[in-house]
Amino acid sequence: MKVTADTNILIRAIVNDDPRQSPRAQAELEKADLIAIPLPALCEFVWVLAQGYRIPSSEIADAVRGLIGSANVVTDRPSVEAGLATLDGGGDFADGVIAYMGRSLGGETFLSFDKLATKRLHAQGVAVRLLA
Repeated sequence: MKVTADTNILIRAIVNDDPRQSPRAQAELEKADLIAIPLPALCEFVWVLAQGYRIPSSEIADAVRGLIGSANVVTDRPSVEAGLATLDGGGDFADGVIAYMGRSLGGETFLSFDKLATKRLHAQGVAVRLLA
């Protein structure tokens, strides 16, 4: 079976906080031949773990690396790695994904009102422009 994992499936499988849903999510993922994890699901996954569960960034990065390291997981690995680099640097996973994907689509400069995002991305060598 080839599946696409929604964010709630990933959360339940990793956090293991629901006595009914967590084992079901884990079982479905374990028996899948292929698990497609779209970037929006990973961005939501990181956000929910950080904001909803207050899990430290380093543990979230480990969880993402564990997910994408599974042999049956398919995702946009270069974009995920860019998100992880930003997360590891203290920034937002989604900002790293957005900046990377923008460059891959032909964008040259990451444009934002977010001072922290532009500072962190600039530190990674990304061309940024902060709108004040």
